[in-house]
Amino acid sequence: MNLKMQKVHGSENDFFLIDQLQLERPFTKKELEDLRIRLCDRKHGLLGGADGLLLIEASKQGEAVAKMRVINSDGSEASMCGNGLRTVARYLSEKYDEQSFIVETMFADLKVRRAKELGKGVATYQVEISPVRFEAEAIPMLTKHNRIIDEVIPELSDEIKFSAVAVPNPHLIAFVDHQMLVSSEFERIAAYVNGENPLFPDGINVSFVEILGDNQLFVRTYERGVGFTSACGTAMCASSLMYVLLNDREFGETITVRNVGGMVKTVVHEDDAEGYWMELIGNASVTHVLSGELVDFETGSFDRLLISETTEQAAYIAFLETIKID
Repeated sequence: MNLKMQKVHGSENDFFLIDQLQLERPFTKKELEDLRIRLCDRKHGLLGGADGLLLIEASKQGEAVAKMRVINSDGSEASMCGNGLRTVARYLSEKYDEQSFIVETMFADLKVRRAKELGKGVATYQVEISPVRFEAEAIPMLTKHNRIIDEVIPELSDEIKFSAVAVPNPHLIAFVDHQMLVSSEFERIAAYVNGENPLFPDGINVSFVEILGDNQLFVRTYERGVGFTSACGTAMCASSLMYVLLNDREFGETITVRNVGGMVKTVVHEDDAEGYWMELIGNASVTHVLSGELVDFETGSFDRLLISETTEQAAYIAFLETIKID
């Protein structure tokens, strides 16, 4: 079976994007596992590996044009991925020649649309991030309280205050100074809550957030199932939400969020009927286009593949220079 895919990234959160709708048949469970192992490994994978796989499948509900699935590099399936959704939005926009439409994800049908370029040659898309929940069952977490909002969790730290929120991926958010942002304490806490622990049975994404200025944040994220990443879209949205709520900020304002992999913009909205939701605006870059036989992808026979590199990464790097990302 011939297979075509793209290597893509949103804020350097990179994936192999595969449209199963173009295949003769869907992947078997074993085929998908073989692909994940061969492609995503950072030492021996294809093109330096990836944070995971993005799968496009047929939607069976609502008005969505397609469904997105996210398979992390460790084999777990994420309920959502904001950076990945932007690249899927771009692929579907170009495939169906649509400016705006709806994509089905695990927990919600989300609005996406093409947006104004952040930089020259940097394809940019805007996606909805929702739903938002704070209840323990949505995280899930095992605590005496139904919610954790800006509170010290003694098992983790005596001084850092955390907030737990699902968007719908579960996130633990802490606002810290720069020294703590880059400290070994971050990795200790993140590793603890993503190993066997009494608080978060399924693990949880952890973000340390530094406030750089008015509506300006820097977010560093340890992603469940991946580890430290260049960026995590839902983490940046969760961080923006908590920034607005904890600092009495106005809803509807544009927030600039910097990260290891670049920069995005977010907008936090309040909806009286359904609570909160966010917009995530950022790059959707295609770095490589690949094709070959499925068996060659599965077995790691990468020299038999046809791989074409685009010029988009150069454009993205030029964009980073303009915003002076360190």
